[in-house]
Amino acid sequence: MIRSGIEPGATLDGFLIGERLHRGVMASIWSVSHPDHPLPLVMKVPLMSEGIDPAAIVGFEMESMILPRLSGPHVPRYVSQGDFGVQPYLVMERIPGPSLLPTLLQLPLPWAAVAALGRSIATALDDLHRQHVVHLDVKPSNLLTRPTGELVLVDFGLSHHDELPDLMGEEFRLPYGTAPYMAPEQVLGHRKDPRSDQFALGVLMYFFLTGVRPFGDPQRLSGLKRRLWRDPVPPRRLRPDCPAWLQEVILRCLEVHPAWRFPTAGHLSVALQHPDQVKLTARSEKLKQDPFLTVIRRRFADQQQASPKAKAPVRHDGDAPILAVAIDLSVEAAPIAETLRTMVFRMLPTLPGARVACINVLKQGRITLDQTLDAQGRNIHHQRLVELRSWAIPLDLEEGRITYHVLESPDPASAILQYANANHVDHLVIGARASSLRRSLLGSVSSQVAAQAPCTVTVVRSRRLRKAALLEEADEESSGSWTVG
Repeated sequence: MIRSGIEPGATLDGFLIGERLHRGVMASIWSVSHPDHPLPLVMKVPLMSEGIDPAAIVGFEMESMILPRLSGPHVPRYVSQGDFGVQPYLVMERIPGPSLLPTLLQLPLPWAAVAALGRSIATALDDLHRQHVVHLDVKPSNLLTRPTGELVLVDFGLSHHDELPDLMGEEFRLPYGTAPYMAPEQVLGHRKDPRSDQFALGVLMYFFLTGVRPFGDPQRLSGLKRRLWRDPVPPRRLRPDCPAWLQEVILRCLEVHPAWRFPTAGHLSVALQHPDQVKLTARSEKLKQDPFLTVIRRRFADQQQASPKAKAPVRHDGDAPILAVAIDLSVEAAPIAETLRTMVFRMLPTLPGARVACINVLKQGRITLDQTLDAQGRNIHHQRLVELRSWAIPLDLEEGRITYHVLESPDPASAILQYANANHVDHLVIGARASSLRRSLLGSVSSQVAAQAPCTVTVVRSRRLRKAALLEEADEESSGSWTVG
């Protein structure tokens, strides 16, 4: 059970809790100390209270996998993490310098300061990309400064790692990110391109130079998609002292298609460091936005690309197959869950390198507002993840070969099918309660999934439940009635 006693003066796994430094929408940051770690430390704890977005939990899982794999001056040093089933937390080095958030009070900045800042951020991004990570949430509050001058990237909850399953991309159909800084391809659901971080940096440099966000701060998906066809006001229109080469660099970062941006963040850093080597194009001379007719043609030409149907399915890199297992965690389905595990254990030797995706559907009301905490005050989404991990322990699979997904939906069958389609699942294993008169009349989740899934489906039944169902049918026939549960 999740502890609720994280407060100043408390001790957790040897870490002495200090003051709370920050409370965000997904996590709180606490100052902590430990006798074995002389460095200043912070502890990141995901929020589990009523109404918290499930993405907070999934994002925390993602960061827990990514941060231990990172090193170098441009990321905080990883120290420790807590038991996910007891109290999830991450402990890392505390960066003593401030974030770039207070800089917003000083905008607009001199163009030379913007170029120098952009170069430092591009260098940090290049280092991160070389470690197989796309940040996908580059913004002022996620950029801290070391006393030695290096920019440090923090908060990897929305990030994508080339060598890890993409939990955020697999579970959520809507894009996650910070609206003003999201790249067009990120809006459409593409999360693997390092050049998406270039776009965010371009937005940041434009904002710091002009004091205006190039695409505003849209709150709806329709507003986010405008950046697919509408170009921003050229920086030199708002800041006449901006040199042509800097406008060239910023507008190249803000190109709609990633291929039109710089090949890497390293190339971008070099361009900002050596302006005399920047090749000037028509971008550098623009003083007006593209004509209305050009925008209309671009919009209709890109309409198919802008459609949600065009979203590329997220898939774990490599050719390893995905074996998805839909698990009912209810008490009455325990025999089926056990049989499912036995089936998966037998299948794994025939699927070398396969990743197992453990799926549970948290059924939601179609109209009613659902509670996110159970009677004991535990976050239901988190508790389901803990139960999935417990179910999978006997499989003894290493990290990266098994993932856990709690899907929230009023229709379990549709949620499972959507997951299978979006993530190119190769084989789906699902349990079915033994047939009874009631289930024959109403249908079942397993039959709907088996009929519509885009992959091979194995339906597993428990012999014990089959016997119980036969007795149930006999009772129903003898009484001449049945009820819908």
